[in-house]
Amino acid sequence: MSSAAAAPESDDSSSSSESEEEEVKKEIWKGHYSSAHKILLVGEGDFSFSLCLARAFGSARNIVATTVDTHQELVKKYSNAIDNLRELQDRGSVVLCGVDATTMAHHFFLTTQRFHRIVYNFPHVGFYFPEPNGCQIKLNKQLVKGFMRNAKTLLKRENGEIHVTHKIGEIYDRWDLVKKADKIGLVVYETTPFFRSMYPGYTQKRAHGVRSDASFNLGESTTFKFRVRECP
Repeated sequence: MSSAAAAPESDDSSSSSESEEEEVKKEIWKGHYSSAHKILLVGEGDFSFSLCLARAFGSARNIVATTVDTHQELVKKYSNAIDNLRELQDRGSVVLCGVDATTMAHHFFLTTQRFHRIVYNFPHVGFYFPEPNGCQIKLNKQLVKGFMRNAKTLLKRENGEIHVTHKIGEIYDRWDLVKKADKIGLVVYETTPFFRSMYPGYTQKRAHGVRSDASFNLGESTTFKFRVRECP
């Protein structure tokens, strides 16, 4: 009397684990940004842009979000900043306060990191003079130049990108973003119109003065994407 070998039972826990692993590895895109990118966000205001990406990705483990403000300044300036900050941290983000965009390459944590995308939305030093004033424009140009120089140091060389989203028009074109980038070895490879509707929940903040928590008119805005110039 022959006996048939019993078929091995399927390991449901193993297949379940594999499917969960595949889900974790699935790449999710939001606008220009992917859950597979290691992303540094600079000058984040109330952290609403960072949080928009984190919610879209389902996690913020790939995100480092920074602001020049201290924790105490965030409380005073923005109604939602602390709640947004806490949610980012709960989702796994590193959140750093008191980070100056023009010296961040020397920050004790950031100096150990390299990023696929470094993003600065609407950089601005604050209103020391009227917006069209030559001194005001010079200060903003210095901010952008300092940021780009530091971002270049923190960028992954292979397919790394620095993104600056910026209002365009007569006044803002005088900031000379592309020219400033060229002088420090960065080249613009793409410009694309910025639409806030792509990033639900993001609110651009004035960040300065008594109306720091108010939004400002974006008008016509563009995201400039820079890469490190390849050596000939």
